[in-house]
Formats: sequence, C-alpha cells, structure tokens
Amino acid sequence: MRATITQLDANRLESEWRRLIDHLAESKSQFVLLPEMCFAPWFCADPTPNEAAWQSAVAAHENWFARLPQLPVDRVAGAAPRNIGAKRHNIAYLWTRRDGLRWTHAKTYLPNDDGYWEANWYDRAPVDFQVIHNDGLSLGFMICTEIWFLQHARDYAKRGARLLLNPRSTPRHSNAKWLAGGQTAAVVSGAFCLSSNHAGQAGGVDLGGAGWLCDPDGAVLATTSAETPFVTIDIDLGLADAAKSTYPRYVDDSPL
Repeated sequence: MRATITQLDANRLESEWRRLIDHLAESKSQFVLLPEMCFAPWFCADPTPNEAAWQSAVAAHENWFARLPQLPVDRVAGAAPRNIGAKRHNIAYLWTRRDGLRWTHAKTYLPNDDGYWEANWYDRAPVDFQVIHNDGLSLGFMICTEIWFLQHARDYAKRGARLLLNPRSTPRHSNAKWLAGGQTAAVVSGAFCLSSNHAGQAGGVDLGGAGWLCDPDGAVLATTSAETPFVTIDIDLGLADAAKSTYPRYVDDSPL
C-alpha cells in the first residue's frame, strides 16, 4: 500500500490543501493520515473553553469533510471535534471514496496543561480501542496522548492491526520524544505506526510538524518537515502480519 503522512498549518489551509492534492496525485497514494483536529486553529491553547470557538471548529471540520473527495486517494484518516448529544468529543474518522465518512474511536486520555487544555474543552470518552476493518485493511487509532498508553498497542497486536494511526497536535520542542513513542508503539503493536502533526503557531504554541512512519520493528521509514510536509512511501502490510509472531509480540502475558 502507498501511504502518506502529513503536517499541516491550519493558518494556511487553502494553499496547503492544493499542495497536498498535487502531492497525492503525483505519488499515486492510496492512504493519507491527516493531523488531529487539523481543519481549525489549535483552540486548546486557551485554558478557558469558549462555546463559539468550539462550534466554529466543529463547523470548519464539517465544511472540510465535504472537500475530502478532492483528494485523489482511496482512504483518508484523522481526528476531529464532534458533538454527540450534550457531549463534546475528539473522534477519529476513516473516510473512503466508496463509503464516505465513518466515525470510529473517541479520544479517552486527555492532557490538561500549558498549551493543551483539552480536558477543559471536551469530554473524555470511555476506553474503547477497536480494530477497524476496511476492505482487508485492519487499523487502530491512538490519538495523540493515547500513544503513551501502550497497553492498547499490545492489544492491537493481539487483534491483528496492520496500521497504528496517531494523528496528533504536539509542540516542536518535544518532537524527538514523540518519535520515540511512535517507534515503541510500532514495536509493541507489530504494526506500521503512522503519525501526522500540526505545524505553525497557535495561541503561543509552536506546533512541531514532524510526522513519521515507522515499520513494525520501530525503524523510521519516513518523516515530514517544513521543506517536505507530505511524504508517501510503499509499505508491505504483510510485514505487519508476520511481526505478530515475532519478539516481543509473541511473549505470553496472560494472567497466571
């Protein structure tokens, strides 16, 4: 499968969208991962939640979802703000050209500190890390902070996930730490780990870009940068299947 990782600056979405369309067409990508809540400025930098700002972000994402068919690709994944009844959530999605938009995993582990006041802005979802199946592709989401809760990566390994997706919004100074987390999650899950990140400035936060794609043994196959915000490479999904029976995935951790 040809897979694309990205970094996007919400302050320049129109121009970056056009560049992304051109890149996907030229690379003949089949799958693209977008950053966490990428179709609105990073509102969680403000510690005080604002109803109008939240609803504006939800509406902005809905408007951009209508433009997903412009991307010359079969599948698009990411995470977006969404209202569920009286609750606010950050929910992963998978869009396919055949079936349209499918909402999947809702974020359950929420940071709440300088620049990332997410628990103030929206609700924590119940723990529910399900493998999503789509035309032979099995994938699981760990949205941003969730990648540090590696018990779920281990569970994804047991259930045969081939892709582990980590849409995120993280600061530049922590890029190396997040890449280390992605490499570890790839090893634990025995899956290709893909991450796409915000870039640019938002509310005083210097968002780091630096998306990555790691193989099931943690080798870094690709990264994004300001100079190369979109990267597409071929990955052999069969390697994720084979990895499930190798170290450390095969080790028995059932209760004694």
